[in-house]
Amino acid sequence: MRVQFVLQEIWIGLRRNMTMTISLVITVAIAMALFGTGLLLREQVASSKNFWYDKIEVSIFLCAKTSSNPSCQKQDVTDQQRQTLKANLEKMSQVSNVEYENKQQAYDRFKDRFAGSPGFVESTREGDIPDSFRVKLRNPEEYKAVAQAMLGQPGVDTVINEQEILKRFFRILNGLQVAALSIALIQVIAAVMLVGNTVRLSAFNRRRETGIMRLVGASNTYIQMPFILEGAIAGLIGGVFASILLVFSKTLLIDRLAGDVQLVSQLGWSTVIAVMVVSICFGMLLCALASFLTLRRYLKI
Repeated sequence: MRVQFVLQEIWIGLRRNMTMTISLVITVAIAMALFGTGLLLREQVASSKNFWYDKIEVSIFLCAKTSSNPSCQKQDVTDQQRQTLKANLEKMSQVSNVEYENKQQAYDRFKDRFAGSPGFVESTREGDIPDSFRVKLRNPEEYKAVAQAMLGQPGVDTVINEQEILKRFFRILNGLQVAALSIALIQVIAAVMLVGNTVRLSAFNRRRETGIMRLVGASNTYIQMPFILEGAIAGLIGGVFASILLVFSKTLLIDRLAGDVQLVSQLGWSTVIAVMVVSICFGMLLCALASFLTLRRYLKI
């Protein structure tokens, strides 16, 4: 009987305040979707860093007539300079592997890497990318020692560290994550205010029933339970809608990012499901807690 009464009161409360309940569900759904998107971006950044930082290389481009460096525009790197540079690199304790890549190999790799951007590939001709040494480091953080040793050496044009490129890219992703979480925080505040107004209105509409229950000796917990569960159910429904939106975030944002930008590794569905569960639980807890605090603040029970 008690369970039936509580469920009946929940239904009455949700039905009487249908407009505010719908507004609450929408607000919670948007807030939890943005919160979940922020978590997905964080996981994407973390997994991409772990995936790519182990594959980071230092590219040492050699002199060529097409170089932007004036000191390298007179002639291509000589065989003697190339052999000396390779021997010096192999002697360095920071270096684990050295591979030489000629212009043809560099152009073939460029075409393969940017096959999805035909306009970019067509604007680059064979020979535009100079010969280079692709250096694998034992510790990517030791890039500066290798760069300082190579810069200024005969035959060396420029030294590029892929880690710096990745850091700038991940900084953009981190900015997207912060933006999503910031907007989610604003939506959470709006959801809490909506929960408070909904519970206050529901309590006012049922003040007569509440008074009767208090007179017959009902406990505070028993009186508060329907109001708290109303908020929790609204949070649950909002969390479910947020999960649907997270599926779209995964397929339309995260997967597209991984497909268009080859620096990003694929995010698994197991991570998305875990974020969905967290979003639903957080939405329910948020609304239930807001309902409880509002009751304590505004109800004399």
